[in-house]
Amino acid sequence: MVFRVLHSADWHIGQTINGWERSFEHEAFFAQLGDLIEEHDVDALVMAGDVYDNQNPSAESTRLLYEVLAGFKRRQPHLTTILTAGNHDPAGRLEAPKVLFKEVGVHAVGMMWRGEGGIDLSHHLLPLKDRQGNALAYCLAIPFPRASDLPGLASVTDGEGSPVVKAVASLYEEAVCQAKGAVGDLPLIVTGHLHVSGADESEGAERRILIGGEHAVPFHVFEESLAYVALGHLHKPQKIGRETIRYSGSPFPLSVSEAGYQHGVNLLEFEGGQLELHRLPLDRPVLFHRLSGKNGLLLEEVVPALDGLQLDEALPVRQRPFVHVDLKQQTSAQGLRAEVDQILSTYPVRGTGVSIVAQERKSKALNQEVESLRRLEDLKPEDLFLSAFEDEHGEKPQSVHLDLFHKALVEVE
Repeated sequence: MVFRVLHSADWHIGQTINGWERSFEHEAFFAQLGDLIEEHDVDALVMAGDVYDNQNPSAESTRLLYEVLAGFKRRQPHLTTILTAGNHDPAGRLEAPKVLFKEVGVHAVGMMWRGEGGIDLSHHLLPLKDRQGNALAYCLAIPFPRASDLPGLASVTDGEGSPVVKAVASLYEEAVCQAKGAVGDLPLIVTGHLHVSGADESEGAERRILIGGEHAVPFHVFEESLAYVALGHLHKPQKIGRETIRYSGSPFPLSVSEAGYQHGVNLLEFEGGQLELHRLPLDRPVLFHRLSGKNGLLLEEVVPALDGLQLDEALPVRQRPFVHVDLKQQTSAQGLRAEVDQILSTYPVRGTGVSIVAQERKSKALNQEVESLRRLEDLKPEDLFLSAFEDEHGEKPQSVHLDLFHKALVEVE
């Protein structure tokens, strides 16, 4: 008998990009997810954090989630759904409808629960059952670890290495040790919403989230006896360290850096003590174009690039493709962005922003600096500011920026 679990993460319900709302894409994604649950006869859905995009989700976002979860249950009556909180989620609010969630087979874990004997497994260790009600696997649902979830943090401040990473490792060691004593020989799936060392980040899309600036844990935090580690937070689908430690990734591009990903969900099939992993691709509800040419476009190349997209004038706004434009540095960056925004407003697209591509000579200059091992204290603060500002904004700072920099410099000196 095959027992199937679907791993998804980073839904970010309520997300906007450059002011454009994404409800059409979320509705389309959830329709696909429901189809996959029914088509593959899925027994459990494990969602590894960032259900919502912010700590105060709107009524529309909350309503969409509840409708979706109820719809999954109607289509697959024996389905168990597990939601864990990510760093974007309101942990308490995610757990608040617990009694109602139970009626549709949903378990929401927003924070760590403890009792006298340690971690309260009645909240965190959840059986995954087949149609006959037999528990064939367990999920140890661990949400994003906030400071209050790491009671041992103060006791690991000495010695080498990050105390935060040590505290997170200790949390997982304690939770897994307790869980293994309860599940016996059944497969144990563990969730995590964090950054695992060696994983690829999506530029500008994910926050470095652990306390004190620490943001990555080694993959060996998750012991080898675990059947599978369902990760969330990083939006690029990938495996880390072992075949069974995986990010499922976001359901569609949440930023321009994700435009090139093949989005999907991970399907786990357990049979006879063996696990097979499959990647199920998702259709993209809305196209996401990045117009960049070879090394950025000249302003006069933007219109021909847009004309080449063969855009559909009849599409409603919420279905129009997103367009991000990469420009070569030509004149004032502010002026360039305003002109591109004006051009985009005349096409049936939704602009997500304009980036100024750094000139090649800057890269060469940077390499020369690295090769010559120039020491930081040998550089003037203003020179560093000028270089950083121009790299970031594609133009030199104006007098107002320099005035603010000098004021800040006086304060720190």
